[in-house]
Order: sequence, then structure tokens, then C-alpha cells
Amino acid sequence: MHSWTRYLIFFQYIGAKYSGVAKGNPHQLGKRGVQDHLEDAITRLRPLNPVSLSISSRTDTGVHALSNSAHFDLQRKNDKPPFTEDILVRALNFHLRTEQIRITRAYCVPHDFHARFHAQSRTYVYRIAQGISHKSLLPLTECSLCWNLCNIDIPFWELTFRSRSFLYKQVRRMTGAVVAVGKGQLSVPELKDILEARDSRAFPQGLTAPAQGLFLTRVDYRDTDLQLPQQTSEMQLPTIGNSLKK
Repeated sequence: MHSWTRYLIFFQYIGAKYSGVAKGNPHQLGKRGVQDHLEDAITRLRPLNPVSLSISSRTDTGVHALSNSAHFDLQRKNDKPPFTEDILVRALNFHLRTEQIRITRAYCVPHDFHARFHAQSRTYVYRIAQGISHKSLLPLTECSLCWNLCNIDIPFWELTFRSRSFLYKQVRRMTGAVVAVGKGQLSVPELKDILEARDSRAFPQGLTAPAQGLFLTRVDYRDTDLQLPQQTSEMQLPTIGNSLKK
């Protein structure tokens, strides 16, 4: 008899049409979260167990991801063997074909692995288009994927942030503070006071950067945390660590 298998998946999405990565509020009509659509796709695989997805990194409404991650458990009916990683990716993407969400990789991981708590770092990139007088002058593919700032000579910036974890809206607030200092809306001493206060309520209203320029670009794990026990080595990928670092 085949027992349940825990999978780690990496996925990407354009966040504009979703209420964020987490589940939407079932009591409110409107946008659904990326998690809702992922769990729908997993349910279509007809697992024996209830579907529950644990996401590594929370993103808000309008924020995008080039690589987010999550884990879930799956037991197939009628003692069928576990899905291979490649088949799982193809099957989930088939059921997600109408959404702006795609699975990029999948791995069988130990039963005690947790996508959120085992993550060693998360990396975000904030994209800023500069010197464009109006967002309509941006290429169509860029209009909702960056923050447009007018009347500045430098054409384009990408700010990269890497840490084990982040506070709510931390990256957007840091980006907004950098831009505010550059535009003379915030002085360096004022910024120092905000940092030393260590209180999100000290951050000025209206300076948080908009969501559309923010991308979660990668979530990193230790190779040892992804390795299956020796007795299930036939399911283990020998180059899993190298492939995660590509």
C-alpha cells in the first residue's frame, strides 16, 4: 500500500488579478487568491486526503512572483503509486491553464519538511521605471509590472532585498523611503529617526511603494532539508540542490 507523499512545488504568477497569494475571504465576493486556484488544481488530481497547501512566502494583492514555494500532502486512491515530479508539474499546469499561474518545479520531500519554516532566505526585487512622463508610454507588457516615476533622468532601477523573512509591507516601505529621500520628500535624518523607532506606525502615510512593482524572485532551502530518508532513495533526485540554485 502506498502512503501519502509530501511535495514541494515552486510556482510563479502575475499578481494583478488575484487578492494575494493566500486564500481569498469566502465571505467576500471578488478576487480569489493564488492559493485557491492551486488547491483547485490539486483537488482535480483526486487525492484520497483533503487538500491543504502551506505557502512559504506571503504576497499581497497586486504583488507578483517569479518563484514562490509551497508544500502539500497527496495520497492517491486505489493504492496507486505517487506522481513523479515531472508528471505532477504537467498535470497541475494543465488544470491551471486559464490562470496566470504556473508550476515551475516539484520535488518529493521528507514528511516533516515545511515550506515556510525551512526556508533559509527570500529574495524580492522592486522594479522602478524612471523618466517616463506617463505610464501609457511604457511598453504594454510593463505597465502593470513596475512603478513609474516622472521627470527623473535615470531610466530604470531594480532594488534587490534578501532576508530570511520580512515584515508586512517592509520591502514596499523601504523602496518608498528610498524614493522619498531621492525626491526630497524625506530627509536622511528623518529616515534615521524612522529606522530607530522600530515601529511601523512611525512610517509616514502615503510613502509606501505600490504593489505592482514588487516581485518575489526566489525562496532558498538547504539541500539537506530536501533530501528524502535513505529507505525512499528511489524517489530522491541526486541533483536536487544544484537545480534549486539555477
